[in-house]
Amino acid sequence: MQFIDLKAQYQALKTEIDENIHAVLDVGQYIGGAPVKELEEKLAAFVGRKHCISCANGTDALQIAFMVYGIGAGDAVFCSDITFISSTEPSKMFGAASVFCDIQPDTYNMSPESLEKQIQAVLAEGKLKPKAVIAVDILGNPCDYDAIIPICEKYGLILIEDAAQSFGASYKGKRCCSFGQIATTSFFPAKPLGCYGDGGAIFVDDDELAHVIRSICVHGKGPKGKYDNIRVGVNSRLDTIQAAILLPKFKALEDYEIANRQSVAKRYNEAFAADFTTPFVQDDCISIYAQYALLAKDTETRDRVVAHLTEKKIPNMIYYPTPQHALPVFENEPTYGESFTNANDYCARTLSLPMHPYMDPADQELVIKTVLEAL
Repeated sequence: MQFIDLKAQYQALKTEIDENIHAVLDVGQYIGGAPVKELEEKLAAFVGRKHCISCANGTDALQIAFMVYGIGAGDAVFCSDITFISSTEPSKMFGAASVFCDIQPDTYNMSPESLEKQIQAVLAEGKLKPKAVIAVDILGNPCDYDAIIPICEKYGLILIEDAAQSFGASYKGKRCCSFGQIATTSFFPAKPLGCYGDGGAIFVDDDELAHVIRSICVHGKGPKGKYDNIRVGVNSRLDTIQAAILLPKFKALEDYEIANRQSVAKRYNEAFAADFTTPFVQDDCISIYAQYALLAKDTETRDRVVAHLTEKKIPNMIYYPTPQHALPVFENEPTYGESFTNANDYCARTLSLPMHPYMDPADQELVIKTVLEAL
């Protein structure tokens, strides 16, 4: 059994993927080929954005967002305490301060109340300038944008949606990647829309912003081409072969994988509701369930379940064992007295089970049976 079964997906899409790869090989244009443009246009239309600019990976996408807005020394960037470090690395890289916020106890996304509290603490101290908010759609579940957007507007903050885990999810009728001035996603193989290597994308509506992003992605090139460098940039492009692989995978995601993920989650929810805290999704929202995370009654119960699953050779993971504020790299970041009660509780009790749109119901029943045995 696989935690995320990419082999099963490949077998389902083998003909289309193989044909697309060979078409790229026949043409021989490995950088900036036609599949890249086609993919960008389709993804932009899907999420409802004017521009999609692909890049080398999801971390680059966030770093480029920081570069576009000139975020750096003296700036405070607010981010959820529960995320992967790629969400917060750019702050450290460009000299800004990461100000972590506690999470909501139900969705595990950034708490709007903690966000506003932390913004006010930064303003009261007067040493840093509140600059941006990184809204991470954790585990594929969209943030509470009805609450977060007004806070950003109130304090004049840039909103960057980190949709690395949530491509295909939606919040009250709007697709993830459509929120904030700029949104980013990842095509890492295990993501809901993943390629066979690294890849990422940036989404914006502003024409000038899109122009600057495309320039940054290719060493800051100007209108005369790659030797007309008008700004400091990076080398961050999506390979043509990866775009060709993503095209049939995107069609499958849209046609049936989103629905299949809901079915797998529903079976888990029904089986575990009595003994665990199951994932909560707000009304009129759709989670893509990049991971299916349960909260056990306590740490001892979580560890017992993990040990039993491992003994029975059933894949399992913990997303995430350590909150950001407790990572050694961030030990000198200001906390402003935030206790991170919900984030610490989440880390102490969470575990994730196999989840993908090609999951055999019999395999899922085995997972369920084994988890309940541990209790």
